[in-house]
Amino acid sequence: MAPSNPNGPQYNKDEKVLCFHLELLYEAKVLDYKPKDPNDKRDGFLYRVHYKGWKNTWDDWVPGERIRKLNDENRELASNLKKDHDAQRRAASGKPSIASTTGKRRGLGSDAPGSSARGSEDRSSAAPPPPPRGTKRAREIEGIDKEENFISRPAVKIELPSTLKSILVDDWEKVTKDNKIVSLPHPAPITKFLNLYEAEELRKEDRHPGSAGADILEEVIAGVREYFNKAVGRILLYRFERQQFQEWHKELQKGSGEYAGMTFCDIYGCEHLLRLFVSMPDLIVHTNMDSQAIRALRTELVKMTTYLAKNVDAYLSHDYEHVGLDYQANSGLV
Repeated sequence: MAPSNPNGPQYNKDEKVLCFHLELLYEAKVLDYKPKDPNDKRDGFLYRVHYKGWKNTWDDWVPGERIRKLNDENRELASNLKKDHDAQRRAASGKPSIASTTGKRRGLGSDAPGSSARGSEDRSSAAPPPPPRGTKRAREIEGIDKEENFISRPAVKIELPSTLKSILVDDWEKVTKDNKIVSLPHPAPITKFLNLYEAEELRKEDRHPGSAGADILEEVIAGVREYFNKAVGRILLYRFERQQFQEWHKELQKGSGEYAGMTFCDIYGCEHLLRLFVSMPDLIVHTNMDSQAIRALRTELVKMTTYLAKNVDAYLSHDYEHVGLDYQANSGLV
């Protein structure tokens, strides 16, 4: 059990936990801990973790926000997040799921426009890879990856700030567990976020109009807009959100009225943009971008997510809403 001191560490030495590495959860063990600020323990602790079955070179100091208790609920979370991550990879590569090829009902949605690669109980994170030796039990949590498989994945990784990772998990729980949805149109839509971020960046010395830095920024922001508008209905929604998407899709297709000329970036907020950032590495892999362009894009996305993490209150602090029985019935949940 964690120490009872409210200002003490949440996790003890040798405690088994689940820990985020990139966007996935892995089983780990706490080796040590230390205050983030030696002069103020109220600022929280850093924990040195060892991922089960991984080499010691992967041991890392992580903040408490990246750690979850090792219990049945979080094991289920790890498994569901892993399933969703795999579904996103299939959607990005165009490969159908096993269920779709056998005619069985797909628990993770479809790749058709207006549907979702996210199941009603899925988000994105998984359990740890098993030991590379064949003498130990191969799997303890559904969906575990071997370390060599993890290493062989395309090396287009975008490390999200810990604050945003926690928000992603909360987002998953609100939608799939509490049956809530983000109220739309969002009071701080993606378009507003991107415009303000661009204005902030253009104030920097290396981003003056006409510079290479400004050109790259403009191209990346345009690309994020295009990716989101095309991906939101395909791979960024949970099953419970599809009814809401279909309603807005019809509204935007009218081409007249209050929302004429708008896109999904003008309707959805950064809760859904965060999901795109998680999916982006797999989407990038299937482009014809060269390594230099990928590095430049990754750098820009890291800057963008860092800016978002520093402005959570402005873009990610809005309430989710409960929906009525009619919505739940149309969503197939009642």
